Amino acid sequence: MTEEQVKEFWEGMVPEKSLKSIIAKRKKPYIYESVPLELVEKFKTLGWEIDREYKTTVKMRKIKAFDMAFEDEVWSTIASLGFFYMNKDRNFRMPYSDDPKLTQQVDVFAADNETILFIECKAANGEPKKGNFKETIEAIGGKKEGIHKAVKKLFPKSKYKLKFIFATKNYYLSEPDKERLNNFGILHFDEETVQYYQDLIKHLGLSARFQLLGNLFEGQEIPEIQNQVPAIEGKMGGHTYYSFSIEPEKLLKIAYVLHRNKANKKLMPTYQRLIKKPRLKAIQSFVEDGGIFPNSIIIDISTGKKKLRFDKASPQVEDALSRIGILHLPRQYRSAFIIDGQHRLYGYANSEYKNRNSIPVVAFINLDRKDQVRLFMQINENQKAVPKNLQNTLNSDLLWDSENLNDRIRALKLQIAQDLGEDKSSPLYDRVIVGENPKTAVRCITIDSIKIGLDRSNFFGQFSKKEIKEDGTFFKGDNDSTYDKFFPFIIECFSYIKENLIHEWNQGEADDGFLSINAGIESLLRIFSDIIDHLVKEKIINPKVDKTDHIVTEAIYYLDPLIDYLKHLSGEQRLELKKSYGTGGRARYWRSLQRSINAVRPEFNPNGLAKYWKDEAKTYNEESFKMIRDLETYMKEDFKMRLEENYGEAWFKAGVPKTVYDGANQRASDKNYEAKTKSEEVEPWDCLNIIDYRRIATYGKNWSEIFEKFYTKPGEEKLRGGKEAKTNWMQKLEYIRNQNFHSYSVKVDEYGFLCELNEWLIEKNLGNEFK
Repeated sequence: MTEEQVKEFWEGMVPEKSLKSIIAKRKKPYIYESVPLELVEKFKTLGWEIDREYKTTVKMRKIKAFDMAFEDEVWSTIASLGFFYMNKDRNFRMPYSDDPKLTQQVDVFAADNETILFIECKAANGEPKKGNFKETIEAIGGKKEGIHKAVKKLFPKSKYKLKFIFATKNYYLSEPDKERLNNFGILHFDEETVQYYQDLIKHLGLSARFQLLGNLFEGQEIPEIQNQVPAIEGKMGGHTYYSFSIEPEKLLKIAYVLHRNKANKKLMPTYQRLIKKPRLKAIQSFVEDGGIFPNSIIIDISTGKKKLRFDKASPQVEDALSRIGILHLPRQYRSAFIIDGQHRLYGYANSEYKNRNSIPVVAFINLDRKDQVRLFMQINENQKAVPKNLQNTLNSDLLWDSENLNDRIRALKLQIAQDLGEDKSSPLYDRVIVGENPKTAVRCITIDSIKIGLDRSNFFGQFSKKEIKEDGTFFKGDNDSTYDKFFPFIIECFSYIKENLIHEWNQGEADDGFLSINAGIESLLRIFSDIIDHLVKEKIINPKVDKTDHIVTEAIYYLDPLIDYLKHLSGEQRLELKKSYGTGGRARYWRSLQRSINAVRPEFNPNGLAKYWKDEAKTYNEESFKMIRDLETYMKEDFKMRLEENYGEAWFKAGVPKTVYDGANQRASDKNYEAKTKSEEVEPWDCLNIIDYRRIATYGKNWSEIFEKFYTKPGEEKLRGGKEAKTNWMQKLEYIRNQNFHSYSVKVDEYGFLCELNEWLIEKNLGNEFK
C-alpha cells in the first residue's frame, strides 16, 4: 500500500472531536443546503423546502433518499456504540490491492482499538420484497483477503478483529444469498437488527456494545481478560452449578442476553424482555448510594465441546456435596447467557462501581436452551407475571419436541402464528403481536386468534397425548416436516388475498379494512382449510407430497369467488364483518365466506353450512317477532291513554286522522262480519297498523303537545327534519313487522334495532312503573 493510499484513507475518517455533531447530523431525516436568494425557487422545483431564512441566504432542506437514510441510520447506530474511527461520507473507498486503482466503496467503516467493521447497505422503499444480491455478496467476498492485508498495513501495531456485515431494509434474502453470506463469513443485519441496537443504545448507552460484540464474535477469544474466580461447585436438579462473586465489568464482557426480539430470531428459543431504562437508572442510583443486591444473578455458561476448568482447593470438607476451588471462566464473547438479573448486571455498566463491587452469581453449565426457558419461567412465576403473549412465544420453543403430541402440535401452531408476524415474506409481517411488542392500529392480531383458527382447521389433525386420533391434511409425522410443508402454502394463500383485496386488507391504514383483524384472519384460516378438505376429498391434491405451487393453483379456483364477494360488499356489510365480536360473530364471518364460494361453486359445500344459515335465521326471527308483538301492545295501550288524557271521551275522532279512523273502522267491520261469536269481535282501535301510530303521532299538534317527549329516540332530540324525521323509526319497525315470519331472515342490525326499541320503550317504562 502506497503512502498516498494511507493518507487518503485517514483523510476519509471523521475527526474524533467532530463525531458527536456528525452523529446528530446523520440521525436527521433531511439533508441541508445554504442557498443564495436567487436560487431558492430553482431549488424548490427540485423538491427542496425552506428551513430558515437569513439576509442573503436561505437554509433549505430535503428529505433524504431512502437508501441514503438507511446508510445514515446504520452509520449513526454503529458510531453510537463507541466506534471512534468512522468514514466521512458515501464516497469512502477501501484499498484491497497495491494497485491504487483497485478500491472498494464502503458504505460504513467503523473501528475502535479492537474491532473493525465493513458494512454494505441495501434498502428498498415500500413493501418488503425478495432481493437478488449474488453479485454484491460475491464482490465483497472476493475482496475480503485484500482488505485484510490493507488493514494490517493501516494498523500495524494492533491485532484487530474484522467483521463484514451486509445490512438490508425492506428486503428478505433468498436461500442462495443466505448460503453465500455464510460461505464468505459475512453477517446479515436487517432493519430489525439495526432497530434492536438502537433500542439498546437508548437504554444502555455504550454498554450496548457488549451485545453487539457478543453477536459479531461469538466464541472468539477476548484479549487480556482475567477469567479466574473463587467458586463453590454444587449439584441441583440433576445439574452442576457454580456459585461465585465477580466484578460486573468482567461478567459484562462475556455475557449475552437472549432478548425476545426479531433481531435474535436465529438464536431461538429466546426469552428475555428488553432492558428497561428507568429500572437501570434506579439500580445505578441504588448502587451508588451504597445499596446491595444479596440475591444472585443466574447465568448459563456455554463451553461448547470443551470442559469447564475447575481447580479444586485443598483441603475440602469431607462428606460434603459441595467443593470449593478456582473456576476458569471462558475467555470468549457470548459464553455466559443471562437467565435472570439482566437489570442488576447492566445497572452497573455505567457506574464507577462496575470494577469496585462484586456481585453474586449462580452459573449452570451447558443448559439446553429449553431448560433455560423453563428456568426463566419458573423464576418469574412468583415475580412479575410473564405476559400471555410472551408465554405463547416461549411455549412455541419449549414444547416443540414434547413427548405429549397435543403439546407438540400446540407448539407448531404457536410457531406458525409467530412467524406469520415476523417473516418478511408474510402479508401479516408486523401485524401480529409477538412477545412484548406493543399493540398498534396495524399490529392488532393476537397469536391466540391465529392459533384458534388453526385449532378449528383440519390442517394438522386431532391428537391425544400419545397417538394421532385424526390425521390432518398437511401433517407429516413431525413438526419440522409439517412446518416446512405448510408455512409456504399459508403465506401464498394470504398473499393472494392481500394482493387482490389490498383496500379491504389494510386495517389501520384504511377505514374499511376488515380482513387483517382477529376475526378476519381466523375466518380466512378456516376457509383455507375448508378448500383444502374439498380438494383432498375430490382427490385433486395431496398436500403431504404435492408442490406448493400446485396446491395454491387449485385453491385459487375457490378463492376467486370469495375475493369477488368481499370486493363488492356494501359499507354496511363491511362494518358488520368488522364488528364480528365473540364466538358467534366469528362463526358468522367464517360461514359468510363459505356461503360466498358455495354460491358460485356449488360443489363446494362444507358440512353444516346449510343448517347454520337455517338455524341462524330461526334464532333471530323468533325473538324479533316476539319483541314486535310486545311493542305493538305497548304502543296501543300507551297511545290510547295519552289521547284520552288530552281529548277526553271524543279522543278517537278528535285525535286520529280521518284516513286512519276510516281504515280502522273498515278493518274492524270486516273482522266482526267474519266473527262466529261475540268474543271474537274487535274494536276499531284494535285494528291499527304500526304505521297508523306514526300518522296519529304526527297529526295536527299531537306531536308537540302529546307524543314528542315520549316517542323521540334518545339521542335524536336535536335531529333535523322535525316530527317526520323523529318518527322514521316507526316506518322501519313497520317494514320488519310486515315480513313473513317463515321465509324472512331478520338481519343482525334489524335485531339490534328491535332490542334498542324494546329497552327504550318497554323495559325503561316498565321500570318507571315500580319507582
